[in-house]
Amino acid sequence: MLARLPRFRTLRARITFGLVVLLAVSCAAVGVAAVVELNGFLTQRLDEQLAQVGTRFPESLEHDGRLPDDHDGDEDADTRRMATGTFGACLRGGAVTDKGLIRSGDLSVDLDITLTARDAERLARVPGDGRPHTVELSALGHYRVLATPGRDGDVLMAGLPLKPVEAAVHRLELVAGIVFGLALVTAGVSGALWVRWSLRPLGRVTATAARVSELPLASGVVALPARAPVADPHSEVGQVAAALNGMLGHVEDALTKRHASEERLRRFAADASHELRTPVASVRGHAELGLLHPGPVPPEVTRALERIAAESARMGLMVDDLLLLARLDAGRPLERGPVDLTRLVLDAVTDARAAGPGHGWALDLPADPVTVTGDAHRLHQVLANLLANARLHTPVGTKVTITLDPGPGTDAGARTRAVTLSVHDDGPGIPEGLDSAVFERFTRADHRRHGDASATGAGLGLSIVSAVVEAHGGTVGVESAPGATTFRVCLPA
Repeated sequence: MLARLPRFRTLRARITFGLVVLLAVSCAAVGVAAVVELNGFLTQRLDEQLAQVGTRFPESLEHDGRLPDDHDGDEDADTRRMATGTFGACLRGGAVTDKGLIRSGDLSVDLDITLTARDAERLARVPGDGRPHTVELSALGHYRVLATPGRDGDVLMAGLPLKPVEAAVHRLELVAGIVFGLALVTAGVSGALWVRWSLRPLGRVTATAARVSELPLASGVVALPARAPVADPHSEVGQVAAALNGMLGHVEDALTKRHASEERLRRFAADASHELRTPVASVRGHAELGLLHPGPVPPEVTRALERIAAESARMGLMVDDLLLLARLDAGRPLERGPVDLTRLVLDAVTDARAAGPGHGWALDLPADPVTVTGDAHRLHQVLANLLANARLHTPVGTKVTITLDPGPGTDAGARTRAVTLSVHDDGPGIPEGLDSAVFERFTRADHRRHGDASATGAGLGLSIVSAVVEAHGGTVGVESAPGATTFRVCLPA
């Protein structure tokens, strides 16, 4: 039963429905009580009239409608004192011997009324206890019948019709149904308007929360919208609005502090990277100068100078990468111009073949050149980092396929043309648990899995790929499984 009730999703609809249901239950209780009370009252009045009739009318039926001691002129007076529809009968041994009915109009006594055997059986079952009982007669309807034992062993019955009582009760039911129906409709409409008006502050709170949920809170400066208006702090809606405003205040303070901390960290990374470039270059220069010394140098010193030069070069690349990431985080704009992506792919693959002759390099390029708008130097760095990642993290003999697709990208929308660049290799794949963090900074895999212990790095290559692609308004993703790893870059054409 409860499963069939309508499910209202809004609080306004639930409150309105609850009010209408409570009013309907109240109206039904009042209506039922009024109908029962009216039916009981009218039936009691009818029983009083039936007691006044007594046995005079059924006794007169034994003398053709005349009382035994009455004169002829008194016959009409006897019947006029009785209500129209008064029924009388005499029963002896369960059989109806005499019967009569006072008709309307001339108030004459009709002795030829028709009673069926079932009517006679129902009359015979009426106890002679001197109390009225309800009997249904097939030709007359419902009657209140009073049975009284006669002086000669028969049973005298008098009855009055229940039709006036039933008509009054049915009329009350009709009037109550109409009035209560109109009251329910009026209460439903006015209640919905009242609840809607009462919950307007809650709607403003919801609108404020919706605007906050649409804000990009991940990074950068966040300006929260105006606070929700607090109508009445003592009401439930006012308390919700006050709590939301307090929470928004704390969130705004936390976001402001986080942004200030990020800015300080970015400035520190940029400043540190910038300041480290000079001493690193100086150390590398002195090491290379020491290697050029014409005199005899012990082998240990030569080896140390070579390592110093190599590590200085590696540190210089790391410093340059950190400086680039710091600039991209700060939102520094890149160069914007037409870039022949096909030419960049050819150049990057040529360099990769020279650096990794043991790998197989394959190209899948369209017939026409593919052009995008962006920074040519940074896009070349993206390609170089992706190919270096495939070379350094796969064993010798791995096949690497570079695909350039000028068709629409799935992430750019149905009407926006995008260029998709894919780098696929059939190597061992990304280690389990590392695929979700490959684009984070300083993420490095275990190079021992393919036996190349020299393939070391700072773990900034793929993070630079992600930052440069996002700065161009594109996306980058990876799909990896043993024997199939694909890095896919989508750029606006």
